[in-house]
Amino acid sequence: MARMRLEHFALQVPEPIAMAEWYVKHLGAKVARAGGPPEHGRFLILGGVMWEIYHNPAVTLPDYAKADVLHLHLAFSSDNLKADRDRLVTAGAKVIVDIYATPGGDEIMMLRDPWNVPIQFVKRKEPMM
Repeated sequence: MARMRLEHFALQVPEPIAMAEWYVKHLGAKVARAGGPPEHGRFLILGGVMWEIYHNPAVTLPDYAKADVLHLHLAFSSDNLKADRDRLVTAGAKVIVDIYATPGGDEIMMLRDPWNVPIQFVKRKEPMM
């Protein structure tokens, strides 16, 4: 069997252009590729991971506001959860679960970006990557 690797995952979102700009400005993502109408797809890269956001009018939008953060979330590493929380809330994110420590010593918090996509921030006791 040929060696496989995950290239990207994709999310159908309401405003891919504005959302991409938010992730670039506030999380340091880079736009690897930008498409035009009608989908306005954006491939974003951060920390060696690529994901696509787009809006295809032929299909419905997921209701991210109703999605449990344990069903779906983007997870980012953080060296300073409090500073990231305060900065991102000022930029339009919402706190869903504030900073807490796991039994293993990791620190975690859950937010929603301005489009209600769940985003997790983790400060690992022992880095995994």
